[in-house]
This record gives sequence, structure tokens and C-alpha cells, in this order.
Amino acid sequence: MMLFRQGGPNDRMLEAETARLKRLAADMERVLAGILPEAIVTEESPLLDRWILGNTLAPCLVGLSTGHPTLIGANRAIATSNVWLMSDDMTWARTLSRWYRLGRPAERTNLNA
Repeated sequence: MMLFRQGGPNDRMLEAETARLKRLAADMERVLAGILPEAIVTEESPLLDRWILGNTLAPCLVGLSTGHPTLIGANRAIATSNVWLMSDDMTWARTLSRWYRLGRPAERTNLNA
């Protein structure tokens, strides 16, 4: 997750991550079009030997949603997809799926409405 300043100057880390995600999306589109990785990769790729599939923790938001386009209801408890961006004043967040307006943060001791 990256914090961003609303209306602030461009941030080099945000620019770099945006470029990286654009490259990923372009590769996904090529794979969708049936292009094999051997035809996509132009440079020498590193070899990963003796590998296993692992899991990492990724930040998400958990809270009470109102007005979600697919998770209908008011104050419905949800967990979002991975959070990619959050405004430094904690009023906006961009997950993998969509933007969220952020209301009050939960108190750690009481997560009820």
C-alpha cells in the first residue's frame, strides 16, 4: 500500500509503481491474446530453482460498507481486496477493485457500528 498526498506533487515511488503495474497489465493482455511468455520476454529472465508457491500478507480494509455496487446493504461487514493507495489524510483508499471513501476508523477495542 502506498500513501498519496491529495493534490500534491507527483511522487517518484508512486510513479514507479504505476509503471510497474502498467507493465503487468500489458503482459496480462498479451497472455489473454494467446501470446506465450517466450515471445513476450525480451531480456534474460532469472531462473527460480527449487521453488514452492508461498503466501504473503497483503493489506486490506475491513469495515462496514454502504453503497457498494455488488455487496448490497447498509453497514454490511466486508473485507476489501488488497489496498494499493491511501490518501495521507485517510479519507480515500484505492483497492485492487475500486475507490472507497473512508469514514471513521474503528476503535481497536470495539468494532461494532
